Amino acid sequence: MGSRRRSRGGRSGYTLTEMLIVIAIISLLAAVLTPTLFGQLARAKAKAAAMQLDSLTASLEMLRTDIGRYPTAAEGLTLLIEDPGQTAGWLGPYAPNAKAITDPWGRKWAYEARGEDGYRLISLGQDGRPAGSSVNADLVAER
Repeated sequence: MGSRRRSRGGRSGYTLTEMLIVIAIISLLAAVLTPTLFGQLARAKAKAAAMQLDSLTASLEMLRTDIGRYPTAAEGLTLLIEDPGQTAGWLGPYAPNAKAITDPWGRKWAYEARGEDGYRLISLGQDGRPAGSSVNADLVAER
């Protein structure tokens, strides 16, 4: 039974050319995939905002059931989180924390009181400007 000897002079490894080719391929893949991933993120935030709008609407309805009215303009959506102390029938909190009244882009939902029987909730979308389409579209709920 013979044994094989390894040559001590030959070294295994990658050449600089091979490393550069791998880096170039990874860079090309990143350049192609990055815009797609950011587009997915923007669409996910828009969908999250729509779901959050539904949740806030439900929270406002629960609040109205308990206190008999929607928040005033001065109280705003903060009434969903904390009672200022004078609201008879308040059984909240109706939203878990301040983040619940902030849209996915980090801006507070605009709340407009329309008397005791109505309100308007608005998020201006990703761009923060009125109108727009796709992820920049305004999200509005009115009662």
